[in-house]
Amino acid sequence: MESRKITVPRGIFNVRDRGNTDGFPLVMLHGWPESSYCWETITPFLNANLRVIAPDLRGLGESERALEPQLYQKAELAKDIIEIVDALHIESFFLVGHDWGGAVAQEVALAIPERVKKFVIMNIAIINNPKGLAEAMKIMHDRGSVPQWYQYFQQQPKLPEAMIKGNEDVWIPYFFGRAGKEGRIPKEAIEEYIRCYRIPQTPATGAGYYRAMKQDAKRWVTLAGTKFSMPSLIVYGNRDTVVIREYLNHLEECFEDVNLVEVEAEHFLQEEKPEEVAKHLNNFFDV
Repeated sequence: MESRKITVPRGIFNVRDRGNTDGFPLVMLHGWPESSYCWETITPFLNANLRVIAPDLRGLGESERALEPQLYQKAELAKDIIEIVDALHIESFFLVGHDWGGAVAQEVALAIPERVKKFVIMNIAIINNPKGLAEAMKIMHDRGSVPQWYQYFQQQPKLPEAMIKGNEDVWIPYFFGRAGKEGRIPKEAIEEYIRCYRIPQTPATGAGYYRAMKQDAKRWVTLAGTKFSMPSLIVYGNRDTVVIREYLNHLEECFEDVNLVEVEAEHFLQEEKPEEVAKHLNNFFDV
């Protein structure tokens, strides 16, 4: 895909675009610590009738490094995406989100449900699902919350800024675990994420996603009882040690129409199993 910078009222954002403007728009939102590059592996397997549009989220990839903490609340990041889609003159679109991009995608779907025609979430909690959140968090707490250590680390004032800078080549590969070491996630992808994390201020802006979690949680509690109205699909990498399966309990209370498929993969499933994940997306979008 080709990349270009787009300037909207909320800032300057890097956007990858497959370029087939006759295709139906498919907006794909990456998570942390990645960039829109994470969709490069899967894009060749996606239906040629889909126009893939993949922005770098604020503070990551090559998008702007705003330092205001409130801008990393997921409802605020969703406003960035809506402005990008508007700037591209796209009215209706399909939407996919992975990790924090999945939380942002959920906020987009709640904000403009009439424009999101179909919706896919991959390996992230469901933000209008207080029961599932509570059940998963109890299990994590009983396990000592060890898999979530990096979230608490990044919430500390000044600590990630002091410790990550200069150590990006250690910090980033750690999160790709065995899948990265064994080459199931492309080496060039991990190198790209290291490069982007070396852009000045990224340890702070990357940490912004976790520093905003308390404000996100307060908002998400208010969403109990709401439902996503569009046809939805959850594609879940079932060997994820952080986003555990219990986060997906009670889906029937959160969606009008949802299906769940599991992939034998770890957290970064779209890179670890691109062809399999693309097959599920193609079947769901059916264009």
